[in-house]
Amino acid sequence: MTKINSSGTLKIQKKKISTVRPSVIIRSFRVFSILLIITSSLLAQYEDTGKRGNYFSKKKYAPSDIPAFKDNRAKLPSPICERNPEYVALYWKAWSLAFDHFKRPPQGSPFVSNYIDEAFSPSVFQWDTFFMLMFARYGHSVFPAIQSLDNFYSRQYENGYICREIQEADGKDYVFIGREHTINPPLFAWAEVESYKVTGDSSRFAAILPALKKYAEWLEQNRKKEGTKHGLYWNTGLGSGMDNLPLKGSGWVDMSSQMVLMYRNISFMCAELKLTDETTLFESKANDIAQRINQWMWNETDGLYYNLDDDGNQLRLKNIGSFWPMLAGIADLSKAKRLLTHLKDPRSFWRSIPFPSLAADETAYQADGHYWLGGVWAPTNVMIVKGLEQYGRETGNASDYSFNEFATAAAEKYLDGLTEVYAKTGTLWENYSPDLMMRGNPSQKNFVGWTGCGPIQLLIENVLGFHPDGAHNSLTWNITRIDRHGIEQLRFGEVSVTLISQERVSVGAPAEVHVIANRSFELTISVDGGEQKKIQITKGPQRITVK
Repeated sequence: MTKINSSGTLKIQKKKISTVRPSVIIRSFRVFSILLIITSSLLAQYEDTGKRGNYFSKKKYAPSDIPAFKDNRAKLPSPICERNPEYVALYWKAWSLAFDHFKRPPQGSPFVSNYIDEAFSPSVFQWDTFFMLMFARYGHSVFPAIQSLDNFYSRQYENGYICREIQEADGKDYVFIGREHTINPPLFAWAEVESYKVTGDSSRFAAILPALKKYAEWLEQNRKKEGTKHGLYWNTGLGSGMDNLPLKGSGWVDMSSQMVLMYRNISFMCAELKLTDETTLFESKANDIAQRINQWMWNETDGLYYNLDDDGNQLRLKNIGSFWPMLAGIADLSKAKRLLTHLKDPRSFWRSIPFPSLAADETAYQADGHYWLGGVWAPTNVMIVKGLEQYGRETGNASDYSFNEFATAAAEKYLDGLTEVYAKTGTLWENYSPDLMMRGNPSQKNFVGWTGCGPIQLLIENVLGFHPDGAHNSLTWNITRIDRHGIEQLRFGEVSVTLISQERVSVGAPAEVHVIANRSFELTISVDGGEQKKIQITKGPQRITVK
């Protein structure tokens, strides 16, 4: 070895070299080789060959104007809710904020479409965008927000990877902490199909299917840990979108359920495109994962789904992720009823503002929210309310109307909390305290953002009871209120319609409904959970009475 002596000159120091047995060298080489393979494999997951957007046909941005709220308010659906005018006020506040978040790609950006943005960062986020689309689709005639996903497809790697966060200015991935945290819930296919249900426009399916299938391949290769007994999927706190929720394990309930949801919706697209073999293939994949979730993650004693370690041992933590199997249609009716019991329990999830991200009877729970240690968030509330609908009467999956009743009650209680905080602060927030009737701590203000889901989507669908099917020019309306309520200029497919139920004296009384439509469509209507009736609505005004 060499070292510097006191005179400042280099001095060579000889050292006795010991003899090393060949077997030790071989073992060391093997360990080094294994480490090299593992490192290479990890790097390959995120290798950017420079070939982006190979599986998506749109390559260039065609400039188009961004609409202003004041010029387009009259073109949006207008809710009527006479006993809750505060809901209507919050609805319009949400839209006014949303229009501030409609954007063009910055000059020099490789983005290919206008988009909706959460607007607190110079990047776009998958997790946020998926849920902003849930309410923005009701303004699709003004701003086709579903095109926001184009920018993710256009930045997809050659191997299928799509980063959760992409910078708007240059289209580069933004990586916080490490690449393992850059996979968000895989909800592209779900968001596309939910948009289709309102717009009736299936023209995107053929264009996006190659990108979705390649992304699914990447997830299969890189979000299943080798050697586990359960063969399910993992994520991280940041990746899952539930940043500081203390989840662990190699099998995550939310991620595994989201894979089922992804495959079910890809199968749906394939069916619409008449791809029979692929329809069957992806539905089979969904069913296989669902079976393993029920086998390994369901705890019959607790009535909840839990994350797993490598050996399939359950990691018991009562958290919002346990309810994703409802939205994905994994839980049977018996399991769904057990999950419903937890949602109704004021000791855990049925708080002043439902539903906290961490159950209130967990030791880490924080009454002010502390982000995901109890905070109430729009995306998970949408997941729960839409999951409840899977087991309600209008889907035909079960005859138990209690799921729909509770979905309505939950949406109303959530809106009550949002309107009370709005009255105090004059705005909407990123998340909310479950107990203190205040914004979450911490929380971004003027957040629409996914918080628009409650005032817009849940008001239309669960408080007022409208479920459009734009693909088939049909509408389901579950009337549960007795005040004068309804909606003007609801657009789905080619239909634009106003429907108003007049005030009733009590629950159980017939509903007198006034309708004005621009064209004929089929209305499926029920009153107070009663028998559904199909009525052919014709163009122009008409009145119907429903008992």
